[in-house]
Amino acid sequence: MNMHEWIKEFPGAVTVCDTQGIIIEMNKKAIDTFSDDGGAKLIGTNLLECHPEPSRTKVGELLKSQKKNIYTIEKNGIKKLIYQSPWFKDGKYAGLVELSLEIPFEMPHFIRS
Repeated sequence: MNMHEWIKEFPGAVTVCDTQGIIIEMNKKAIDTFSDDGGAKLIGTNLLECHPEPSRTKVGELLKSQKKNIYTIEKNGIKKLIYQSPWFKDGKYAGLVELSLEIPFEMPHFIRS
């Protein structure tokens, strides 16, 4: 198995961009999720163009600040956890990764010690 083979059919949407916001990778779930917006044709485009305001400004700030942004959304009766985080290559900032994971409306929460 090559290093990234596992992610192709991972059940969450994974989208990766470079430091300028250019989408460089999408797994199958991300391509399917964004099919109405172009799907795989989005690779090579700037993700800022995919977001309306105020999301566009927020993503632009994330690209500059190299900070995480984590929240939940509900759309079409599906609740999702959105996890946007910087990624690094050889210790140098390389862009953002967005994970979009479907989650249940009611979830157990555990406090571990």
